[in-house]
Formats: sequence, structure tokens, C-alpha cells
Amino acid sequence: MNFRQGSSYETLWKGDDMKKTTEKTNMRLVRYTAGILALVWMCVIFAFSAQTKEESSAVSESLSYRMVSSTGHFFHWNLDEEQLREIANTIEYFVRKAAHMTEFAIMSILLFVWLGLWEMTLFRRGMTAFLATAVYAASDEFHQLFVPGRAGRVSDVLLDSSGALLGVIFFILLGKLFVVLRDRRRKKRQAKG
Repeated sequence: MNFRQGSSYETLWKGDDMKKTTEKTNMRLVRYTAGILALVWMCVIFAFSAQTKEESSAVSESLSYRMVSSTGHFFHWNLDEEQLREIANTIEYFVRKAAHMTEFAIMSILLFVWLGLWEMTLFRRGMTAFLATAVYAASDEFHQLFVPGRAGRVSDVLLDSSGALLGVIFFILLGKLFVVLRDRRRKKRQAKG
């Protein structure tokens, strides 16, 4: 092996090392960003919970109506205004509960990503994200006790917590699927090359 070959090999090795360092730095940046976004998301949840019953209902009804209207338009259902409102009123409760679950699923995912800054098992990270989100859900319901027309309900804490748990499970499964697909792609490339 001549001097040039040794140099290029050494450069290649250092390049791989630099790539790993860059990947770690990028991942840390993603995790810090997720932590900041989790705090912002907590503020968003707090703001929604600070709405009076009338304000909250108006948002849910409007969203339900837009969903039914868009779906009807997309599938060419030709619904009149009365039918649109009737369907929207029927699904409004489910839309509201699905929104609650989604809010807390997003929060638990952001916390799960942020917790990656510390060395812990996947299970411990998932449980910590879930439990922290469940505690925030309980504090959110407590906060609603002081908002006119709103009530803090244990059933809502359970619903929000189930959204948090499903969010973490979904994210972990998605991550595992990504790893499996990435490894398959690498094996195919190695087999070809």
C-alpha cells in the first residue's frame, strides 16, 4: 500500500467519524427542539382549556361542520344545510374527544423525543413521557375547574392519558418500522455492491 492509499483510507475513516458526530449533533438539536415544542404545546393546551364552554363548543361545532361539509363535497353527497348541521352535531362529541386524545398524543411524542437526551431504555423513556403527559392532563382538568362553564372530569384525564399512551406506542412502532426498512435497504445495497 503506498502513501496515497493510506491517506485516502485514513480520510475515509475520518469522514465516517465526522458523519457520526454530525448525526449525533443533529439528533441533539432535534431533541432540544422537541423539548421546546413540548413547552409550546403545553401552552396551546392551556389556552384551549382556558376557553369558556361556549367558546370551546363553537370551535368544535365549526370544525365538525367543516369536516362534514368537506367530506360531503369530496364524495358528492349533495347534502343540504340542515343535513350538514345534523350530521355535524351528531359527530361533534366524537370530534371533541378525538381532538383531546390527539393533543395529548402529540405532547407525549414531543416529550418522548426530548427524553432521548438522556440514557434510558426505550420502555423507560416511553413510560416517563406517558406519565408526565398524564400528570399534565390531570393538571389541565384541575385548571378547567376555574373556567366558567367548564368542569374537570376524571373521565377526561383517562381519555387524555389514553391518547398520550397511544401516541407513544404509535411513535415507537413507527420508529421500529423505520429501522427495519432502513436495514433492509442497506442489505440490498450491500448485496448489489
